[in-house]
Amino acid sequence: MSAELLTTPLHDLHLELGAKMVPFAGYAMPVNYPTGILAEHRHCRDFAALFDVSHMGQLQLRGDDAARALESLVPMDIVDLPQDKQRYAFFTNSAGGLLDDLMVTRRADHLFLVVNAGCKAADIKHLITHIGHRCNVVPMPDHALLALQGPQAVKALARLNPGVTALRFMTGGDVQLAGIDCFVTRSGYTGEDGFEISVPAGQAVALARELLAQPEVKPAGLGARDTLRLEAGLCLYGHDINETTTPIEAGLAWAIQKVRRPGGAREGGYPGAAVIEAQLTSGPTVKRVGLSGLERIPVREGATIVDAAGRKLGHVTSGTLGPTVFEPIAMAYLAANHAIEHHEVFAEVRGKRVPMRVCPMPFTPHRYHR
Repeated sequence: MSAELLTTPLHDLHLELGAKMVPFAGYAMPVNYPTGILAEHRHCRDFAALFDVSHMGQLQLRGDDAARALESLVPMDIVDLPQDKQRYAFFTNSAGGLLDDLMVTRRADHLFLVVNAGCKAADIKHLITHIGHRCNVVPMPDHALLALQGPQAVKALARLNPGVTALRFMTGGDVQLAGIDCFVTRSGYTGEDGFEISVPAGQAVALARELLAQPEVKPAGLGARDTLRLEAGLCLYGHDINETTTPIEAGLAWAIQKVRRPGGAREGGYPGAAVIEAQLTSGPTVKRVGLSGLERIPVREGATIVDAAGRKLGHVTSGTLGPTVFEPIAMAYLAANHAIEHHEVFAEVRGKRVPMRVCPMPFTPHRYHR
């Protein structure tokens, strides 16, 4: 018998709203509501969508040594991260592979981390095992996480507290929303402007109802979240990145600050540093690329990519028909000598070779409020 699915604090609200629920990372999660994935995707691009992301792991690292301790596990500059600034980070293993990607925000007296749902138990164990003697690792299972995303997210949220308009992309602060004490960051996973709101679990439904009462806001599920993040060129852990891909192969070198690179004041000192630094210097043999379809045939995860002679070049890790760009789009890993913009390759789909072109990402321009 399969293990009982966990539920988020918004579970009953999803059912009330007519959500189609599916298993995801051990949770029962809404994949879409009655209007469907396409309508939810477009509403997020044009107005504002509310996502329940409470399955994600939220935790705090507390103690004077927390920033230096975390730097021993990630190749990011955490020590010099200013208060209330947020940074994208990733845990690496001894082979330079990615154990998980996460968000880190420097608070006045702790670091606030958001990790992926499917990795959170392993991440907490990883933190306690390696740096638990240097700082306190404090999971936050008593908090829900809501993501309000889209160009009108700020208009809707500002009705509950005008102070949110002062936040810039990748910054956060303590904000009262509808009388509820929340921690809000201006960030998200859709490529749009928006906010992620950490709220006490017992008050999550009340806040969600307040947000859904705003005329710009409609609920959206995991289906739209996936098509939105793919158009934005953002990796999904376990699909586009995993423990066998390095951040350099994944095109995430931008996230490694100069101070942590070879020659930097705090270079190395994290798992797999030698592998990652070698790839930073000489380049990887495979690279994550964007692909656009030249025919209107969707290319899905797992499809093999070949050249005109049928020689294997790589494989697709995410793919869909992009609702905003009106064409098939995909992310794939290709041999580095074929990972060249405008290079034509073929995806094998049900015995047919579908032509695709290597293209820059994101597929849809980011619209963050910087």
